[in-house]
Amino acid sequence: MKRAILLSLLMASPALADVTSPSGKTVECYCTDKQRNRVELGETVCLNVDGRMFMAQCQMSLNVPMWREVKKGCLSSSLDGGQNMSEPGGIHPKI
Repeated sequence: MKRAILLSLLMASPALADVTSPSGKTVECYCTDKQRNRVELGETVCLNVDGRMFMAQCQMSLNVPMWREVKKGCLSSSLDGGQNMSEPGGIHPKI
């Protein structure tokens, strides 16, 4: 029974994971992007660092918020800059 109690005390709980200052206030942990916007822990964004683009997640490492690469390249919703569909040149005249 003592082992079970000791094990439950050693397990990290979210309430015990908060960082508090000496004054007792809770310190909020978050990442920032290039525009100095706040990004919450666990959020994933596209980062462009030295011409390399990748998906990164805001995570904690040794009690410090940091960016961790989770996927090469970035998701994009942009269209290919190919043929302009408003021009009739690509449409067969007999259709």
